[in-house]
Amino acid sequence: MSEFSGIKVLVVEDEGLIAMMIEDMLLELGCQVVASVAELNEARRVAATVQIDLAVLDVNLGGERSFPIARILRERNLPFLFSTGYGADGFPSEFSEYAVLNKPFSAEALKQTIVLALAASHRT
Repeated sequence: MSEFSGIKVLVVEDEGLIAMMIEDMLLELGCQVVASVAELNEARRVAATVQIDLAVLDVNLGGERSFPIARILRERNLPFLFSTGYGADGFPSEFSEYAVLNKPFSAEALKQTIVLALAASHRT
């Protein structure tokens, strides 16, 4: 049994192969992927309605930023982390304290970033 067993995760990633890699890593950690979404509007709908415990948000979704999704999750008091190949430059200051996972990343890096995201959500 993993420390992440049963954690329900939303994956928001527009690159299919990367989404599958993240999903596989999450499953290996014991998480349950409840939705995997590639498009901003669909991700906003899912983030507002689906019961999840955590979200992994790609910052750049086909040229659009995922920050509106992050705002929805924050309003719902749900933990999330960002994944990006561009670093944290250009992040709005309102998200400066949220966990960022830099691409490419390993399963261990994902695990450590999930721990940070979950711990941060328990402090608020």
